Amino acid sequence: MHRLVVALITGVIFICSSAHHASAIVAFKREFQKLYIHPDTNEEFAKLVKSNKTGCFVCHQGKKRKHHNPYGKHLKKLLDKKKDKKDQEKIIAALKKVEKMHTDPDDDKSPTYGKLIKANELPGGPLETVQKEPEQEEKDEQETEKAA
Repeated sequence: MHRLVVALITGVIFICSSAHHASAIVAFKREFQKLYIHPDTNEEFAKLVKSNKTGCFVCHQGKKRKHHNPYGKHLKKLLDKKKDKKDQEKIIAALKKVEKMHTDPDDDKSPTYGKLIKANELPGGPLETVQKEPEQEEKDEQETEKAA
């Protein structure tokens, strides 16, 4: 009986701690969808963005969702997932700011993230690309951030 109680308590703690982490992502995803997914949006793109399996790839790269694609890196600089998850205005402002940025900051002729979204493309790159784990240098960059 004691083991059952301990197992249940452990499970509840795990679920509660996981729910807190997911809520920030849900808030950002919800605002992205409100801003960019409309009745006239391409149905396939809307499903891709709304899906729990593929919607994370709007900002993330790789299976673990710890790495951000280029679009997500810009948003990460502007938003704190814990502090800003309830700040709808700040989330929208960040999304609108990043949509105006060029996908290649060194090339003013490169498409903006907003243009990609309007063309029903994931802003961080094609699905096949963002599903792959990032290059080693990006992993090193994240380890450096942790150490700082």
